[in-house]
Amino acid sequence: MTAFPGGTSVSRLAVYDDGGTPHLHTVSTEAYVVTGGTGTLLTLDTNGLRETPLAAGSTIWFTPGTIHRAVNLDDLRVLVIMSNAGLPEAGDAVMTFPTGIVADPERYRAAAHLSGDPDQAVRRRRDLALEGFEQLVAAAEAGDPKPLREFHEAAVALVRPLVAGWRDLWQSTVEAATRRTAAILDALETGDGRHLAASAVLGSPPSDPPRWGMCGRLGAHDVHHPAVLSAVSSGSVSSGSVSSGSVSSGSVSSGSVSSGPVSYGPVSSGSVGFGSVGSGSAGPVVTEGHQ
Repeated sequence: MTAFPGGTSVSRLAVYDDGGTPHLHTVSTEAYVVTGGTGTLLTLDTNGLRETPLAAGSTIWFTPGTIHRAVNLDDLRVLVIMSNAGLPEAGDAVMTFPTGIVADPERYRAAAHLSGDPDQAVRRRRDLALEGFEQLVAAAEAGDPKPLREFHEAAVALVRPLVAGWRDLWQSTVEAATRRTAAILDALETGDGRHLAASAVLGSPPSDPPRWGMCGRLGAHDVHHPAVLSAVSSGSVSSGSVSSGSVSSGSVSSGSVSSGPVSYGPVSSGSVGFGSVGSGSAGPVVTEGHQ
């Protein structure tokens, strides 16, 4: 298994001076670990609006359905960790455009698309999402849950056509990591530790230049296709414990690294990117964790 630990992804976020675009995730939980500066996290859910101060050392996470917006007060910088690596950039994020736009896939795609000068395009997209967000907040403060419920329903309808593809991705990453842990536990229970001889050191450089995300400029990392910095070679363990190809520092052949009953799966080097910012489809809209 070569993916980032726990089926998560990681990116470094420099929040826009005038704040980010409010949105929610339909499947994934997101975490902020603040590394510098100060700011505020605005969140809206069925419990109402909340403002959470952010400063170096703050560690906050929020579950699917939590509308959130990062506000930069002074050079706010955040390490963002997302569950379900790959799903956020596949369309898991839905921005809080007015519900009529979110309810219409074509209008949503047009509103989400970034064209022309990226700085101005990001601002236009954010301002439209803020319009919808302010409507949701006003309704919540007036004790009216209907607009938020309708937004949730529109968000679900928007992403529903993508779910089959998401499931395939999740099964090949997050679920696969869980199955591998189960296999290791089974092996250890019998006293079999051969997987320890197939260890590796992996790495992924940040995207360069940083991407234009919903909440700021992002240094994203391709956690699905890391470079292999060091790994077991075919001759360094006993016969039978490493199969299907050889591994060398920095590059890996197309096979898989395995040790006894526990397979590490395909190992590849290099990077395949993180989806396109402002894609014409409702799917790969870049979010904090992968934007």
